[in-house]
Amino acid sequence: MSANDHDGVDRPDSGGDFEELQRILRDMLSGNGGTPANGFDPEQFAKAAGINIDPGALQGLFSTLQGAMQHPSDQIDWSVARKTAIDVASDGAGNGDPAAAMRAFPVATLWLDEATELGPTPDAPKTLSRIEWVQQSIDTWVGLAEPVAESITRALMNALQSQMPEELSSALQGASPMLRSVGGALFAVQLGTIVGRLSGEVVSAGDIGIPLLSGEGREGGALLPTGVAAFAEGLDQDPETVTLYLAIRELAHARLFRHTKWLRLHLLTAIGDYARGISIDTDRIEELARDIDPQHPEQIQELISNGALIPPKTEAQEAAHARLETMLALVEGWVDVVTADAAKRIPGAEAVAEMVRRRRATGGPAEHAFAALAGLELRPRRLREAAALWRLVGERSDMATRDGLWAHPDLLPSSEELDHPARLLERLGLAGTTTDSAPDDFDAALAQLLDGELPPHEGENGDSRA
Repeated sequence: MSANDHDGVDRPDSGGDFEELQRILRDMLSGNGGTPANGFDPEQFAKAAGINIDPGALQGLFSTLQGAMQHPSDQIDWSVARKTAIDVASDGAGNGDPAAAMRAFPVATLWLDEATELGPTPDAPKTLSRIEWVQQSIDTWVGLAEPVAESITRALMNALQSQMPEELSSALQGASPMLRSVGGALFAVQLGTIVGRLSGEVVSAGDIGIPLLSGEGREGGALLPTGVAAFAEGLDQDPETVTLYLAIRELAHARLFRHTKWLRLHLLTAIGDYARGISIDTDRIEELARDIDPQHPEQIQELISNGALIPPKTEAQEAAHARLETMLALVEGWVDVVTADAAKRIPGAEAVAEMVRRRRATGGPAEHAFAALAGLELRPRRLREAAALWRLVGERSDMATRDGLWAHPDLLPSSEELDHPARLLERLGLAGTTTDSAPDDFDAALAQLLDGELPPHEGENGDSRA
């Protein structure tokens, strides 16, 4: 290996081949007609890969790429994603009080016992640092990202092959394993960067609606004190109050996924199937590449992050996406209803709940990650209707009936029943449980539920139970 005086980064001995590879890649990005950049600027390359511009990150990036070039493999080395995520999470500073969360968990458990038939999980709730969250969630992220990485790598190879002059095709054929390996390494580094940054935004293990943690004790629920502190900063609320409310939400989420054993696999499988259905359009890549200025490779990162390389959803993917959004809405709606009932003793609980809703309405902490990785927006868009429906079922029957609908996916409200709640009530035998309510009265009551964000519901004697 020899050091290159231009940028101080070690390069392979075969300098001519490396320079030729640079030229080929530059020509590809400029549509074979752009002005080549003078030299190889590692900072510009790092921007294109979405890596923080600092000496440690640059050295790690080029070590990774050199390893991929020297020892090419058809398999992506996902340990690179793990290391990058931990490095990024380590850079983030933040305050947080683990003791406050540990004080909140017992109270949240007691109050949830009154709000749901689903009992506590056998695993004890815990607190996690940013690095611990990365370590316990990265395997799930890799499982979700792998199908997309394979699709994009194949598409980039096809784009290269389609643009190579005929006289270079045999050389490219020999370089394909190395290029594929480098592309996989870049994707792994970008995934690690995304997950590392996300560790500074999430407040709990179930923050994005899907249980990400793996390993022992993953079912008990967890809070990230640094994320909780950051969430509470903009609120005119006592930090202990915010912590208690978020603890109730997290433990409600943990109970649901613990007792609904099929749910986690159901969601993760649906996301994986969606991702495997992605077919990157190489013509689109070539079209976009012609507009990229090689002097500004950060434009590549912008294309990746805004989902421009992900083609429009197919009809099958649109249907799969709608099913995912409905399922997420049912999960989040149930959690909202149970949390509202359990948190009724907390002064200012509604203000915290409103902030949670606003945060979720803008996409939540993981939406951009999923959009960049798979063009998939995991937003429970029908949350309001789902929450109102769960509330309606609880009021027309009881907690046991409401929570019992999670026993099997076929029992859950369908998308059609979200549109027409009366059909669900009819299926459950609850359509006539009120005293001779006319259809207009039912519609008015339902509209009132939808217009108000989970309003207080009354007990048998008219007393408020909120």
